[in-house]
Amino acid sequence: MKIQVEIFTVNKRFPLTISRGTTAKTNNVLVKISQDGIEGWGESSPVKVGDRHQSTEVIHESLQQIKPQLEKFHPLQRQEIEQVLITTNLPSSAWAAFDVALYDWLGKKVGLPLWKIWGLDCKKIVPTSVTIGINSPEGAKSRTRDWLEFTNIKVLKVKLGNPEGVEADRKMLTAVKDEAPNLDLYVDANGGWNLTNACEMCNWLANLGVKYVEQPLAQGEEHKLAELRKHSPLPIFVDESCFNSRDIPKLANSVDGINIKLMKSGGLTEAMRMVYTARAYGLQVMFGCYSDSTLANTAAAQLAPLADYLDLDSHLNLIDDPFEGASIQEGRILPNNLPGLGVQHSASRA
Repeated sequence: MKIQVEIFTVNKRFPLTISRGTTAKTNNVLVKISQDGIEGWGESSPVKVGDRHQSTEVIHESLQQIKPQLEKFHPLQRQEIEQVLITTNLPSSAWAAFDVALYDWLGKKVGLPLWKIWGLDCKKIVPTSVTIGINSPEGAKSRTRDWLEFTNIKVLKVKLGNPEGVEADRKMLTAVKDEAPNLDLYVDANGGWNLTNACEMCNWLANLGVKYVEQPLAQGEEHKLAELRKHSPLPIFVDESCFNSRDIPKLANSVDGINIKLMKSGGLTEAMRMVYTARAYGLQVMFGCYSDSTLANTAAAQLAPLADYLDLDSHLNLIDDPFEGASIQEGRILPNNLPGLGVQHSASRA
């Protein structure tokens, strides 16, 4: 098969601030594989979690280096391809792009969307949350209004863990709830609290009707999660603390759910392993995203019927998304009936 790797830039309509910083644009990587007149696409976006920093440059270079080893295979030789990816220690985000491209090729080869190949029921897809980044109370209200005007949203995920402290978190969350009293609220602290603050905030947030708290403690403090769970009336999800299925067993007794992201897991293959591993431990499952375009989020949407919660909104905040694929209907991200991912270049729209 032939492999092409190229970088493209996406710009956010509204910069996103979390506890670790602000992002206004990203350089993502597009992977195309070609065989038998069929082209499969996959996307990689940068990942920066603790010491696991996968920059655009690292991702692009790693894919270029591994191309000669992979081009000798046919896209159907997945087991052999996976062994090469394991032995070369390919970064997870780069692996995700290639893995998704293989699935896109397969779907196009057989003429079916992936969700149909896997026998999934799109009626089970829950509404996706859309994100309110760390901001002033008035800024958070304004961003909430922006989302309400943009689409028929059902759920807001509010980023807390403000460097200014939990009082700033309280004021912002209260402002969002005042602006959208009828929407469900999720909270993601991105590791911005210590144990004391996390216990305090989880109880306070529960009284406001928040549904769950994601990554309340920083990566590296997983040993404190069991103690937090004892004192939290809210379900605790982990994101930065859980990259792949191998991380789940050691977290299973300390949390209620995991956030699966293709760029962390290494693609759809490992994402499915994570779903079934989590279920075996009685955990709930969420699918999330980084600064992904429609391409990667449509890939995740193919597995969306398996999720309890969805946070696939990054592409909705782009002003120059080069792709179209899954659509948003009544707050739900729904894959289409086109073969493979069902993703096309925006410029090719009829």
